[in-house]
Amino acid sequence: MARPRLVLAVDGGNSKTDVAVVSEHGEVLATGRSGPFVPQRDGVAAAVGVVRDALTTLGPGQVPEGGFDHVSACLAGADMPVEEEALAREFAAGGFGADVVVRNDTFALLRAGASASWGVAVVCGAGINAVGVSPTGKVARFPALGRISGDWGGGQGLAEEALWHAVRAEDGRGVPTALTGLITSYFGTATVEEFVLEMHFGRLSEERLHELSPGVLAAAAGGDAVARSLVERQAEEVTVMAEVCLRRLGLLETPTEVVLGGGLLTARDPLLTSLLDSSFAVRTPRAKPVLADMPPIVGAALLGLEHLDAAETAKTRLRARYEPPGTG
Repeated sequence: MARPRLVLAVDGGNSKTDVAVVSEHGEVLATGRSGPFVPQRDGVAAAVGVVRDALTTLGPGQVPEGGFDHVSACLAGADMPVEEEALAREFAAGGFGADVVVRNDTFALLRAGASASWGVAVVCGAGINAVGVSPTGKVARFPALGRISGDWGGGQGLAEEALWHAVRAEDGRGVPTALTGLITSYFGTATVEEFVLEMHFGRLSEERLHELSPGVLAAAAGGDAVARSLVERQAEEVTVMAEVCLRRLGLLETPTEVVLGGGLLTARDPLLTSLLDSSFAVRTPRAKPVLADMPPIVGAALLGLEHLDAAETAKTRLRARYEPPGTG
């Protein structure tokens, strides 16, 4: 008998890369993990090499000769169509399989968290991004290139804003804030200026700034006015990205799921969650915010199964494999 067709699902993120080998019947045959997927920093070839590293963690015989029947890769850094195309070519040239579809990682979040194949997803992890898909398949998305493309927030952005306020509070240009003490105590410097100089001279990586985001949330909950203003701004940014996607797709008056994912949102901070609920109620009252409870790799795999026209039972079997305890 011929073997079932196999999907390689890939969720490539800024902190780690997950892979899953899934049969067309929805069986998860193997899973693996490797390091960050960062094509803008490391280059396309090196980024795809991280996926190959993840495959080496699978058991013997899990990678078919001649490649997979379909590769469904949802990747951070695949922000523009030209980037998706370049990554797809690299996967095909690397022998992963001839049938490759590369999407931004927000599509995996949407497909994993929504009950249907359409809706809106907002991810707020290290950065922030959103995507919307209408029932007819129309897509609304953003370049998501950081501040140069109008983005604000995410763990890194929130921490950068906190640092800006802390510097000004310390040198007298700004109002006092608990964020100064947060930074000096967390990184063990005598002053915020000392911390800034450590980054300036390369002794401390700027990428570590995002580690401050839980402390910013805690300071806001503790009553610090500056920190609270940042958390309020973050809630507003998440909501407005969802609102714009809904407007572009003509769904503002249609009950629509808005899937929320990424570390900053899935941490379920009480203040941020409350602010989000209030903001959605005002700006998009017909929207239904849904906190993602399945990993994005499920979304990448579902998209792959749908590409193969797999049966509904296959998708049900796949979801059951990742069902959170107590929800089955």
